[in-house]
Amino acid sequence: MPKKAGREAWKKKRRTEYLEKREFRYYIFCEGQQTEPLYFEGFKRYIEDNPIYRDMVLIEIEPCQAETMRVIGMAERYVEKNKIQKGQIWCVYDKDSFPAKDFNGVEQRAQQLSQENPDLQYHAAWSNECIEFRFLLHFAYYTCNNHRTEYISFLNNKFRELGIGKYQKNMKNIFEILMEKGNPKLAIRYAKRIIKDGQGKTPTEIAPGTKVYELVEELAKYLPETYVEYF
Repeated sequence: MPKKAGREAWKKKRRTEYLEKREFRYYIFCEGQQTEPLYFEGFKRYIEDNPIYRDMVLIEIEPCQAETMRVIGMAERYVEKNKIQKGQIWCVYDKDSFPAKDFNGVEQRAQQLSQENPDLQYHAAWSNECIEFRFLLHFAYYTCNNHRTEYISFLNNKFRELGIGKYQKNMKNIFEILMEKGNPKLAIRYAKRIIKDGQGKTPTEIAPGTKVYELVEELAKYLPETYVEYF
């Protein structure tokens, strides 16, 4: 066997062994290249520092630089290419100005795919209209359907008030800021209330709204004990 082929076979074997050790598997596909991946990288860092769960939980984060239906399409191709048979596939995406049929379509497609394999569950973690709405819920209960610039303006004002400076999409410590300066428990409670009030409506019709809290609740279970209390 050529040396290169041997190395590839060895890498594949090591990855298979690595995966088999992980009982809980999360594959997170983010629409954006920075904001969402940086936020969930925070969960990944702290979970990997937790001696109880670090060898049991697999978290892979894929920035897609794609919108709505393209995000779940990329997730499907990734699953097929890597022959993934078990785990949770999370699509994290915003409404922004994309068509309602595409924004709603991700959740519909996720439900369809989840019925095909009980061991491989797809989830739609959407924000209408942007992830910044999810972030501001850490500081206030907010139900005004405004443009995303208003949500960013809110965060700018709050961050300055807290002495953090201006909100930036590429903040590497956004996870710590929201956890320590905001209130993750309230953010989850507020988001749930909004979804409950919009029961029977499509994701597009729940404006503003977000289901990112569902993924947050999943990952928070594996954080070190000192951080679990925040959630």
